[in-house]
Amino acid sequence: MLTLVFTACKSKKLVLDANVKAKEISANKVVRKHVAANFKKETIDAKFKANFNDGKTNQSITVYLKITKDKEIFLKGTKFITVFKAKITPTSIAYYSPYAKNYFEGDFKMLKKILGTEINFEQLQSLFLGQAMLNLKKNKQSVEIVNNSYVLSPVVKDVVVNVFTAVNPNHFKLDFQAITSPLKKENLKIKYPSYKLIDNTVFPSEINITAKQINKTTKIDFTLKSVEFNTALNTSFSLPKGYKRINL
Repeated sequence: MLTLVFTACKSKKLVLDANVKAKEISANKVVRKHVAANFKKETIDAKFKANFNDGKTNQSITVYLKITKDKEIFLKGTKFITVFKAKITPTSIAYYSPYAKNYFEGDFKMLKKILGTEINFEQLQSLFLGQAMLNLKKNKQSVEIVNNSYVLSPVVKDVVVNVFTAVNPNHFKLDFQAITSPLKKENLKIKYPSYKLIDNTVFPSEINITAKQINKTTKIDFTLKSVEFNTALNTSFSLPKGYKRINL
């Protein structure tokens, strides 16, 4: 008993417990707890197994993800050799493929073509961290408990874009989020089947992305292999000469 008391006096340690049951609380409290659970480290150095399927291409590769929070997202895909590198900042996206000998420079319209919805740097970063991609405080939310998740939805539905989020009752990161555009008949769904607790930080160990457009469905699944926080990152990136520019 004394051990429990003195342990409780130390800094609070997070525990992942799948048996925690969602209790009736207000939507505002769910939102506050989710915002408080935001990622607090400065850098991420992660390795994922990723599978991409858009109906035409279906392949698995290893993806290295390096994030300097709020400043830069670096991605490298490999399959025996480097397949691609990408550097993403709040204002630009640059990409090249040593395999295809092509490159791209531009803005976030590129991700619109891939994911079927408009997305900015902050939202892309949130996607990888298990956080809501849109500001849940902007519109009044309602909450209901579904499959032991706090499911938030806007009280006043928008004819342009609606956002639905399911918050885990244990660590208050997301179980899933969905962004739908009824007029354009587009939707983006991201599921987080599991998380890992590393360095007292809850981080997604699985991310399943499904982007649907009228005539196209793209699925990208990430499975975490390793991750480190607050380490020095090597994100060297320069576009090679002689590669063909592509327009997306």
